[in-house]
Amino acid sequence: MSDKSHEDMMKPDGKVNPIDTDYQVGQDNVAVKLGPFGFDIHNRVFMVSGLAIMAFVFITLAFQNQIGPVFGDLRGWLTSNLDWFFLSAGNIFVIACLVLIASPLGRVRLGGTEAKPDYSYAGWFAMLFAAGMGIGLMFYGVSEPLTHFQTSLGGTAVDANGIRTDWAPLGAAAGDAEAARRLGMSATIFHWGLHPWAIYAVLALGLALFAYNKGLPLTMRSVFYPLFGERVWGWTGHVIDILAIIATLFGLATSLGLGASQASAGLHYLFDTPLGNTTEVLLVMGITGMAILSVVAGVDKGVKRLSEVNMLLALLLLIFVIAVGPTLAILTGFFGNLAAYLENLPALSMPFAREDANFTQGWTSFYWAWWISWSPFVGMFIARVSRGRTVREFITCVLLIPSAACVLWMTAFGGTAIGQFVNEGYTAVVDAELSLKLFAMLDDLPLASITSFIGIILVIVFFVTSSDSGSLVIDTISAGGKVNVPVPQRVFWASFEGLVAVALILGGGLVALQAMAVSTGFPFTIVLLVATASLFKGLASEPRAK
Repeated sequence: MSDKSHEDMMKPDGKVNPIDTDYQVGQDNVAVKLGPFGFDIHNRVFMVSGLAIMAFVFITLAFQNQIGPVFGDLRGWLTSNLDWFFLSAGNIFVIACLVLIASPLGRVRLGGTEAKPDYSYAGWFAMLFAAGMGIGLMFYGVSEPLTHFQTSLGGTAVDANGIRTDWAPLGAAAGDAEAARRLGMSATIFHWGLHPWAIYAVLALGLALFAYNKGLPLTMRSVFYPLFGERVWGWTGHVIDILAIIATLFGLATSLGLGASQASAGLHYLFDTPLGNTTEVLLVMGITGMAILSVVAGVDKGVKRLSEVNMLLALLLLIFVIAVGPTLAILTGFFGNLAAYLENLPALSMPFAREDANFTQGWTSFYWAWWISWSPFVGMFIARVSRGRTVREFITCVLLIPSAACVLWMTAFGGTAIGQFVNEGYTAVVDAELSLKLFAMLDDLPLASITSFIGIILVIVFFVTSSDSGSLVIDTISAGGKVNVPVPQRVFWASFEGLVAVALILGGGLVALQAMAVSTGFPFTIVLLVATASLFKGLASEPRAK
């Protein structure tokens, strides 16, 4: 994501096959100047999405006690009835990426046949990783491998009707600690590996192609031009952009809520600060304020620097855990876990005739909906930092590099926690609440106070990078594809992300957060499947780099 002018970013280098349209970026915008403040918004997209989100926040805060059970029922209905749909869609995105890598379409270069990348590999990977996975890895890095290990070790359980009531993946591994560990790590990597990054890659590639090669605005509707033609500038496109904004906002709010929960638990663990909604709401407000400052600073000064600081801190924490934890087990486990993942991948990704309903509905369906609701945000963020890459280079790097980093992270943190329980009989991490498991694992290692404090800082900075880059993306969509827009708009959306997170925390906590991620992820899954077809059609007409 570069602070270049819009014209410089969109100007191709070398041969491209642009789309011939009379539409001008921002032609339907309303520009208002009030003293030092200015707005430049796509009036229909901004008004409908803004009013819908304000109505949601008002209703949730006004009826806190009544709304909680509604969120629980909503999430349960969606995941139990649509698990096959989410799993099938995830598989389609992975297959689409593999086809792009292997086919001649992989030679198309984003920005034209002579385009050069705007960022080095190091800077590119740092921003990819910090925006795409940060808070989730901190929250689930210890808890998810350990949870799947425990449920697998416990074996299967059925009720009087023969329906499984356990939460173990696949057929479990009753009483066999090593088999349970392999299955637990496989299930975790399944949720953090190829599938989520394929979701991001497909949408990011579509956004980049239609902006840099086809000359269309950098907004969701542009991806659908090959299918809908000039109708994308009317209500067909408005609906697509509105869905993208709402999905992104609730996907981000879910992550911000998880981050606040973990930061609050960590502060209580270290400094005995009070637990509960008040602390979490104060954290959301404080971190949203930091995100606003970062947004005001701009991309190269704000998001890029924060991303790089975060990557450095995350790397230090990872190296520390590998060095003082079971080093050999982690390093060998990385390859062993990858092998176990590939071995179990066909069974884990099967959409139909599954016996492990709790696992597919409670874990996989939620994750796929969450990744999809994040995809407009992460996709546009990746698109804005990826000009100059070939399609093959882009898909390979976006798919494999972050996936490998996630496998190493889960192996180090989750593998250490499992080893503590199995080899040392250390039960604190097993007994700890979800948001405390990271700190309980670090407590059994040297320098626990320092590493736990670094963990809290990481959660907060991941929180800030997600919020500010998300605000930039939502702002671009609500401004009709304009990249450089007045700062007050960015502040508006950053503030609203915090407000939605507060409303969800007060209106039902984690269940409410997950319910909104799933419910906004569902309609956007349909949008994303159609976008994939449009992407292939758009790539087919592009000149290819030699």
